[in-house]
Amino acid sequence: MTLALAEHPDGVETEGGLRVVYDFDRDEAFLGSARVDGPALVWEITGAPGPGEWIVRCDRVEFPPGGIAYRHVHPGPGIRRLLRGELTIDRAEGAHTYRAGDAWFEDADDAVLATASATEHTAFVRVLLLPAEWAGRRTIQYLDPADEERPKVQRAKVLLEQRIDL
Repeated sequence: MTLALAEHPDGVETEGGLRVVYDFDRDEAFLGSARVDGPALVWEITGAPGPGEWIVRCDRVEFPPGGIAYRHVHPGPGIRRLLRGELTIDRAEGAHTYRAGDAWFEDADDAVLATASATEHTAFVRVLLLPAEWAGRRTIQYLDPADEERPKVQRAKVLLEQRIDL
């Protein structure tokens, strides 16, 4: 399975297929055929990740200044693209700070700790490929059970979720 992200600052028109299009100006996502006249992102899914049914989800995650997503994993791979602010992603191999316009990949079960800018609101948009049993469910799984009880300041808004055939 390959998941690729392309940025289209002057707009894009896509044909059908496994493409998720994010319209910056309208904060909307579409699967397959779409036309966006302003800035857009396009994720393309090719190949099959394995047997079973799958869903594709596009969502936007917002953090207030200083927000933290405690060490966690997700059940499927995805590419994230930072819309505004800064986000430090701490993984086993080290930490990296992403800034507006940067993108990164997280595989299924990659353990990460995400810390937002201390001084500004931070937001990213992502596309995840998930096993079908995750449809309509929150995908963040905290590694420390105590973190489930800690206050969560990040907010996710699902823009698109659809079953797909690979």
